[in-house]
Amino acid sequence: MSGVRATARVAARADGRGGTALPVLESEGPLALRRTRGSGSEAHVLLVGAMSGPLGGDRLAVHADVAEGARLRVGSAAATIALPGQAKGEARYDVRLDVADGGELRWLPEQLISARGSDLYVTTRADLAATARLVLREEQVLGRAGEEPGRLSSRLTVRVAGRSVLDQELACGPGAPGGWDGPAVLGGHRAVGQLVVVRPEYGERPVAAQVLGEGAVLVPLAGPAVLVSAVASDALRLRRVLDRAMTLLEDGDR
Repeated sequence: MSGVRATARVAARADGRGGTALPVLESEGPLALRRTRGSGSEAHVLLVGAMSGPLGGDRLAVHADVAEGARLRVGSAAATIALPGQAKGEARYDVRLDVADGGELRWLPEQLISARGSDLYVTTRADLAATARLVLREEQVLGRAGEEPGRLSSRLTVRVAGRSVLDQELACGPGAPGGWDGPAVLGGHRAVGQLVVVRPEYGERPVAAQVLGEGAVLVPLAGPAVLVSAVASDALRLRRVLDRAMTLLEDGDR
């Protein structure tokens, strides 16, 4: 038995009146995109899970394309839970983000939870033009309350003007390379997250590296970008750390 194959697509374009239009808003299977009330020139889209999953054998993808001068914010209605399914083999969830010069994307989904018995490989790739702007949050929780995690592998890649500024991989759970739960990686924590912020001005005025508290650090990347990496005991504490980092960066830009 094969899993579900589905792709959701959203394209944002400047509407010529100071706002952002969405000429493409396509959904399939368990991936449902819904436009919600925006703010100023920014269009808002919500990813709503129409079915459980991803399940074993599923192949799911989300593509977001932001044109010159457009502003788009994408969130999700609830956490995504990777579950075991009837189909054998790992599930895949691929996210592709493209932002043109002068465009801005805020990619802020809810957490991804790796339930016991699941096997999921997630890839997130962001390709930005030289003057594009990005805020990308990624949060992963290993197991539900009182539950051992499934296997979760992820790769996060960010490119600016054709140059890689970030390319990292992490594998956790049963069958992952040894040491993933050791002090050099998660250190016994069950929630891990990243916040990537790309802004052209960081190329001229890099943000200084700093420790943001226990288990969290902010570092400048080799380009107009910064990375916040954090681990925490649970999803709530992880979100608080990343929210504080977001506030710190936004206050520093004023």
